[in-house]
Amino acid sequence: MTAPVFREFLEQNPSVEIVMVSRSNFGALFADIPNVIFKGINLDDYKGIFGLRRLANELIQEFHPDMVANLHDVIRTKILDKIYERKGLKVFKINKGKEEKEHLTDIWSLNKVQLKKTVERYADVFREMGFKVELSHQLRSTSSDKSGIGFAPFAQHQGKMLPLEKSYELVRILAQKHTIYFFGGGKSETETLEKWEREIPNTQSLAGKLSLNEELEKISKLELMISMDSANMHLASLMGTRCISVWGATHPYAGFLGFGQSENDVVQMSDLTCRPCSVFGDKECFRGDWACLEELDIQKIIGKVNI
Repeated sequence: MTAPVFREFLEQNPSVEIVMVSRSNFGALFADIPNVIFKGINLDDYKGIFGLRRLANELIQEFHPDMVANLHDVIRTKILDKIYERKGLKVFKINKGKEEKEHLTDIWSLNKVQLKKTVERYADVFREMGFKVELSHQLRSTSSDKSGIGFAPFAQHQGKMLPLEKSYELVRILAQKHTIYFFGGGKSETETLEKWEREIPNTQSLAGKLSLNEELEKISKLELMISMDSANMHLASLMGTRCISVWGATHPYAGFLGFGQSENDVVQMSDLTCRPCSVFGDKECFRGDWACLEELDIQKIIGKVNI
């Protein structure tokens, strides 16, 4: 979700250069953004406080930063903050709004309101640094040649994933009029999607076949992506592709709707007062029946596809 923010921030502040430090496999997400240097690292090489101190020293020596933006604010980056501050660098960090999100996910609270979008929280870090940035919240298509529908039926947690039998039926119906491309990763997901490919005409599984660069290129050429509240929604945003997103235990109110995606393309059970019960979908269902996903009618998704 940081990449679209970087792009618009740097367009409005062209004299700035960002060094993005993250896991090496995320480099493709930032490859085409001018004034972004991606520094990929293997976290296993920098374990513990001494490892993080070595990382901080290496980054300072290589890039000589003027300021540090902590867009993650986890234990590892909190330690890095302290190291940088002791070396005289100004550190600015994201306000995740933890208390607001705890109130939002309290199943006994009926006062559910839209919280600040996460991309705006990223932008706030740069604003606190003294820069001006106004986010457009608009998709930017990177391809004029678009066809087919992408479908990513998996998510990291059960609370974010439509039951597979519903996803299968959804694909069976949509494939009668559209070519469907499956996205997934890992052995189990790949096996499931290859099985679907064999059983449902007009479908093709791309799981396990593409590099991240190739996957982004394919997403850019899709007419539409259908995804759970998962990384694939954000990849669609990055490539300017419209995404219909399915939300179960989570909710767009927490601020994680894909950059530029329309709230009209959100599919969810709006009448369940226990939603959202989780920011990330990693909690067990309070009711025990996952009604937010089990009772979701796939016709809601089909209706949005045909708009």
